Amino acid sequence: MVKFALHFKATLENVTNVRPLGDDFRWFLKLKCGNCGEVSDKWQYVTPMDSVPLKGGRGSASMVQKCKLCSRENSIDILKDTVTPYNAEDSEKFKPMVQFECRGLEPVDFQPQAGFAAEGAESGTKFPEVNLLEKDWTDYDENASESVGIYEVTHQFVKC
Repeated sequence: MVKFALHFKATLENVTNVRPLGDDFRWFLKLKCGNCGEVSDKWQYVTPMDSVPLKGGRGSASMVQKCKLCSRENSIDILKDTVTPYNAEDSEKFKPMVQFECRGLEPVDFQPQAGFAAEGAESGTKFPEVNLLEKDWTDYDENASESVGIYEVTHQFVKC
């Protein structure tokens, strides 16, 4: 078992508390088989609410998959208690947002999509539908009378 942390980085404008929303949040990943090195060509998602039993009664994981090339069964599990919001003071710095426990897999790419939430830094205005697919998001905070945004979204995976 190896743990990988997804480190998130963005430039925040007048927002804080950027985070995945709900147990049905989908982490879109590209995964590499640790046995043969095959990288998935399609985006696959894992959610905290999914639980698939592992062979031999070894517990469960968020996702279990069989490698197309070598047929090895691999799994990935989201460590729910590691999900951390990205705040205004983290702007323009890498910060771990979530950790994955991997058995035979390694996450190699992440695609942020819909399902994120944020808050106005000064006003506390809730923005429950933040879509980061374009790596940028903008809106207007009526309560603070100012524009808000999340820009230059990037990431890296770090072995824990």
